[in-house]
This record gives sequence, C-alpha cells and structure tokens, in this order.
Amino acid sequence: MGRNRELPSGMGLLPRMEARPWSNGKTITYRYHPVGKKPINLGTDKVEAIRKVKILNAEGEFTAHAKGTLLWVWERFKESTRWKKLADGTRADYELAWKQINERLGEMHISTITPVDVATYVHQERAGSPRRADIEKSLLSRLFGHGIKLGVCTMNSTIGVEPHGSEARTHAVPPQVLAKFLDWINQQTPQRRIIGMAAEYASLAGSRKVEFLDLAWSQIDEDEGVLRTRRAKQRGAKRGEVIEAIEISPALQNLIDRLKDLRTERGLDCHYVFPTRDNNAYTARGFMTLWQRCVALALEEKVISESDRFTFHDLRAYYVTAHKQRLGMLPDLHTNPDVTARVYDRSKEVRRSSL
Repeated sequence: MGRNRELPSGMGLLPRMEARPWSNGKTITYRYHPVGKKPINLGTDKVEAIRKVKILNAEGEFTAHAKGTLLWVWERFKESTRWKKLADGTRADYELAWKQINERLGEMHISTITPVDVATYVHQERAGSPRRADIEKSLLSRLFGHGIKLGVCTMNSTIGVEPHGSEARTHAVPPQVLAKFLDWINQQTPQRRIIGMAAEYASLAGSRKVEFLDLAWSQIDEDEGVLRTRRAKQRGAKRGEVIEAIEISPALQNLIDRLKDLRTERGLDCHYVFPTRDNNAYTARGFMTLWQRCVALALEEKVISESDRFTFHDLRAYYVTAHKQRLGMLPDLHTNPDVTARVYDRSKEVRRSSL
C-alpha cells in the first residue's frame, strides 16, 4: 500500500498510488500498487501517472490479464505465427527475457509505456546486465509491433532507445589449450567423454549446438565422405531447407571412429551420435549444464587456467579461424560472409602476398 494520504506526497492521488520524493527534494516518482503484486513504476509526471492508473482500472478491479496490458500482448504473441517461426534458441531467450520484463512492465497497459519508460528500464534498471537488457529490448520491440497489429497501441516505444551494444568476443582458443582440455576430458566418465567429443566436433566442423545435439548416425555417409546437418537460423523462404554437407576430413573421421566404438559399447540401437546416459538426444540446457561442470572441474584441477577459459561457442570461432589460416578463406556459415568475418574470425595475424 502507498504512503498515508495525509502526507503531502500522497495528496491528490488515486487509490493505491504512491508518491516517492527524491533526495533532491524536487523530483517525485509515482508508483501503483496492485493487490498482492509488485508495484508498477509510473514515472515522474503526476498527470501522466494518474492517466496510466485510470487506464489500468478502466474495467473496474485490476486484473493482470486485462486486455491491452503488456502481459496480455505477450500471451497473444506466443500464440502467433511469428512466434512459431522463431528459432528454438530465440524463443528460449525471449522466455527468459519476459520474466524480467513482466516484473516491471507486465501489468502496464502497452499504450501507456513511453520511450522514457523503456530507456529507464534498459539503461537504468537493467544496467548491470547489458547483454540481457538488449535481448529484453528486442522482445519489447516485437511486443509493441504485435500490439499495433492487435489495435491496443499506436507506436513502438522502443524506437529511439539505443541498445547497450556489445562487441563480438575476440578471445581465440589456443590450439594447445584445446588439445590439453580434450585429452583430459577423454579420460573422464563416459558422459563427460561424450561432451568432450562434442566439443571436438564443434572445433572440426564449426556447427552450432542446435545443429548437432540431435545428430543421428543416418546423417553420416562415410562412403561419400560427407556429414549432413540442417543449418539453423536460416531466414526467409529457405528456413529449415539449407543442408550443410560437411566433408569428412581425416581428423573428423578419427572422431567418428571413436564415437562408433562408444556406440558399440552402448548397443547398436543408440540412434544419436552424442547421446545422453539413456541414449536420447541432449537438450540445450542439459548439455550446457554438463559442459559448465566439466569446465569448472578442469579449472579446479588446473587443466586450464582462468585466462585460458573458453565458452563452447568459442569453438565455432576456433573452426572459422583455423579454416581461414589453413585454406586461405572463410567457411560458408552465413548468407552474408561479413557476419562470419565480424563475429567468428579471431585471427591475430593476417597473411597476404607481396607484389
């Protein structure tokens, strides 16, 4: 509940509103307290704050699912075709982003959320997590677009609010560090060995996790010397239709042979190349949980140092960088080669011929 109405800060406000004076004695922030829920920030404009509360209570008793609230738009967005077209990883990111957004803006009517509200949320309330804040701003932009389609708002209030921005990682995994780590993990438990071989595969083929977690033996054609996977994150009409035919090099063949030996140990009915303990495909979360445990143990046993620590996605960059160094060109990973060069090329030395 808000401050006592007898206080000057509470005078002239609607029920369940609160006025909070700043330390400077001039600025006042207004909040609304839904029954049994977290306070909603209304900004510093008193007239605008009262208008927002009237909209929230337009149909009488406030409900979280009232038509036009950001929560209501989110629920409609998740039922839309646009949502279904998003990659699994993007949907997972947005689900996580929504948990943060909902705590602060979910109960506000979308038409009352201003660019100032968005900027305050992104650059002040979420300043400590800039990368997540940018993902949350991206989701907000999509929700405003969907809200316009549903007729509950007329403008996208994220327009004009700059993201934090993030630069691509520049850390290059040294070959000797990766080799030492893979040699160590190959001496661990069977499931950790599988995680290690998945890491080795990523460094040799450059595939994303989503492209090989459910990789099946039927996708490996040793007679033709090709491994086929479906390219993830493909947009437009080619979505889900681009197949990457990865040539099996001697190093990759060696890895496949070791995986076949593991399959023989588990039984030939094992369908997946990188199976879980019960021979199913790993989920992204389950895989990353075990990967993080392996890295933590490697640090504890001083197999790798904190300065040499690398992410699983760094292995894709390792592949791109090694591909360029050995073959003199970047691999075909994106429709736009500039994306591959900007995000994944970690080369510290660039070679060119003299005249």
